[in-house]
Amino acid sequence: MFLMVGVQNGRKDFDFNQVFICDLCGSYGRYQVYMTFTVLTLFFIPCFRWNRQYFVQSTCCGSTYALDPDIGRRIARGEQVEILPQHLTRVQAGTGNYRAGYRTAKRCPSCGFTTQEDFAFCPKCGRRF
Repeated sequence: MFLMVGVQNGRKDFDFNQVFICDLCGSYGRYQVYMTFTVLTLFFIPCFRWNRQYFVQSTCCGSTYALDPDIGRRIARGEQVEILPQHLTRVQAGTGNYRAGYRTAKRCPSCGFTTQEDFAFCPKCGRRF
């Protein structure tokens, strides 16, 4: 007889919508809530999950926060919850065009125009940044 057992890490995204103003970049963003876990599988069937952790990622600058486990469990159950700043602990600052609470300047490679705004195209010459 042979037995197929495995242990692997998993991630589950939740359908949660809350708009906020980011304290790092100052832009409007949306919280994306997800859970990471470790799972024991038996014949490719998930049997047992442990090490559940809840995280929030902002859509504006990509900052990641650890979410209070009680709030995370309520979101996982489908309850309507408002995430407050005291429920979050920053894990990683954003990797977008925003860092450390200020916007970095973008410079057009074509005409040299510099702007603090997050445009996809240069407002002066119209070329892509």
